[in-house]
This record gives sequence, C-alpha cells and structure tokens, in this order.
Amino acid sequence: MTTQTLPPAEVYQGQFGEFTITQSDRTSVIIYRAGLMVAALSFAIGSALVLYKNPIITALTPLYACFILALGVSLFTIHIYMASLHRMLQVFWAIGTIASVILAISSTEPLALTVYNQPLTLFGVGFIFVALTGIYFKEAVCFNRLETKVLTPIVPVLLLGHLVGILPTQGESVLLGIWATLFLVFALRKTVQEIPADIGDKSVFTYLKEQRLAKV
Repeated sequence: MTTQTLPPAEVYQGQFGEFTITQSDRTSVIIYRAGLMVAALSFAIGSALVLYKNPIITALTPLYACFILALGVSLFTIHIYMASLHRMLQVFWAIGTIASVILAISSTEPLALTVYNQPLTLFGVGFIFVALTGIYFKEAVCFNRLETKVLTPIVPVLLLGHLVGILPTQGESVLLGIWATLFLVFALRKTVQEIPADIGDKSVFTYLKEQRLAKV
C-alpha cells in the first residue's frame, strides 16, 4: 500500500519572519469575497429598483437585510493589520444593524422610505455605510484599486449630502448609480485576485499580537 503525502506549504518571507498560508486562511478569504459579492448584488438590485422607480418598494427591506448580513460576514473575515480598526468597523456595523432593526420594527412604512423621508435616521443606520466605506478605504490603500478610490468619497458625500439636504434628487440618483456599479465592479474583481494578497503578511499579525500580549 502506498501513502500519499501532501506537498509542503509554500513559505513566504514577511516583514517579521517567515510564514505559511493555511487552508483556513484561504477559506476565510473566500468567505470574505463571497460576502462582498452578495452585498454588492443586493445593493445593486435595490438601487435599480429605486432608480427605475419600481413599485415593489417593499422588496428593498429584504434586500437590505441580505446586504447587512453579507457585509457583516465580510467584516468578520477581512484581514486588517490594525486590530483596533477592525473591531471599530465591526462595532459600526453592529450599531447600524441595531438601528436598522429598530426602525424596521417601529416604522409603519417601508424602511427605505423611512430613511429617505427622515434623513436624521442616518445617524443610526448610517453606521452600516461607515463600516462599508472602511472596507473600500482598506482596499484602496492596500491594492490601489481605482473603483474603491472613487467609492471611498462617494459614500459619505451622498449620505451627508442627503442628510443636510444640499444634493438635488438627480444628483443623488447619479451618485447612487455610480456607487452600485462600482461596488459590483469591486466585488467581481476580487473574485479573480490571488488569495494570498487578501491574507497579507501574517508575520505582521503575529508581531502585533505579541506586542499586545507583552503589554498585558
């Protein structure tokens, strides 16, 4: 009987030493990207319903729920060197999710209409999009992606512009369309990116963890 042996894992040279990439690492990246894709598709479909004035406005709430859940999955599997920033984005997501649930339960009209007609609700729901912008910013800095460089300012401009009422309806529609399109482009491009790139330099994670433990 012959036994098969798995090929040795490739060893990478990091800033603070050598490291290998495990199957668990690869799985987390696949989950992260899948979450982004579901979030992008949900957002794009919802945006299309809004832009083309589809009467099925109630469909926006379940689409938004899918968007939130998928974004949450991505936020819990994304690789970010700064643990404090990672936790902060997760907290923002949690605040926005709780605010959205409360609004959806307490409002007598569809959630989308409540947020649109009452811009002050963005002080709660808006945290969801702060967390999303954090992902865009991280991807723009790490991979120099054009679409995320554009998305990073578009999201706060659209939301803050609506909050203070300085954007015309047509302007909001244009920004929403650009946002939905580039979000899809971003998610699609992630599917063909090499997996190790999203894992990053694991030696940095190890070093930062050791530094935190040394302070305890």
